[in-house]
Amino acid sequence: MARNLLDQLKDMTVVVSDTGDINAIEKFTPRDATTNPSLIAAAAVMPAYAKLVDDALAWARSAAPTGSNADVVKHAIDRLSVEFGLKILQIIPGRVSTEVDARLSYDTQASIEKARLLIAMYEGAGVRKERILIKLASSWEGIRAAEILEREGIHCNLTLLFGMHQAVACADARVTLISPFVGRILDWYKKSTRKEGYAPAEDPGVVSVTKIYNYFKKYGHKTEVMGASFRNVGEIIELAGCDLLTIAPNLLADLEKMEAPLPRKLDAQSAVAMDLPRIVMNEAAFRKAHEEDRMANDKLDEGVKGFTKAIEGLEMQLTERLAAG
Repeated sequence: MARNLLDQLKDMTVVVSDTGDINAIEKFTPRDATTNPSLIAAAAVMPAYAKLVDDALAWARSAAPTGSNADVVKHAIDRLSVEFGLKILQIIPGRVSTEVDARLSYDTQASIEKARLLIAMYEGAGVRKERILIKLASSWEGIRAAEILEREGIHCNLTLLFGMHQAVACADARVTLISPFVGRILDWYKKSTRKEGYAPAEDPGVVSVTKIYNYFKKYGHKTEVMGASFRNVGEIIELAGCDLLTIAPNLLADLEKMEAPLPRKLDAQSAVAMDLPRIVMNEAAFRKAHEEDRMANDKLDEGVKGFTKAIEGLEMQLTERLAAG
């Protein structure tokens, strides 16, 4: 009997659902799930989650020290992120990623404090911190925050990752997982080169993740590689065998409908035998590499601004809901 691509992919790669929609997670039964402010903002306007939003606002009214609307909304967003995480954890057997406010991406100490707060909220709800991944941007400051948090037993998912220098710095910091953004890399190259598209194996995002995966396996780094932000099924097929892939529901549905052999493209044993030079990374080397990598520089900045805009939109949404009683 022929097997669909999604089932075959699950044989060699941990499939993660990239959504805040609980129904989609229930449908595709991923091991892990990841959310971000954009996904939570989209889910929060769905009628199915109205009670979740109202409960978060009710909790925040009692938790906000000043009682001002701005303070209530700030606390409500933290609570809402955790509430969505708790709902997701009732469905999946693995971990959920919960994101630190993108506006803290260049503030190491503030990122650490926010991460500790989120973990405390999960633990207060009876969830062990081993089931949570704290998402931080792959800025130098975000990576340093993750290094400290990992030493405290708080596991981290470093997001908005576009360059090898970011990946190596994360591995050196012994973070649990990185999320290189395949599709956003492709977007930048299509705009920069004015090419309409790339063959899947030549897709710049696919090439980037493949290089990172092979480097990590070559040098025995324990940091897991999770390809993210896919634009098409071809990118996913080319990364079969990656540690994890986080995939949006529409692409999961496409994979489920397709029946064809799915060969493994990434293999840890093969990577060990590759001739890859070791990369030495420190702050000076990181900042120099980041300045020289125009794509990574542009996309990190754009990503932080995009997630900031999403969380500000969510704040406005909750402020209006609060005003409406």
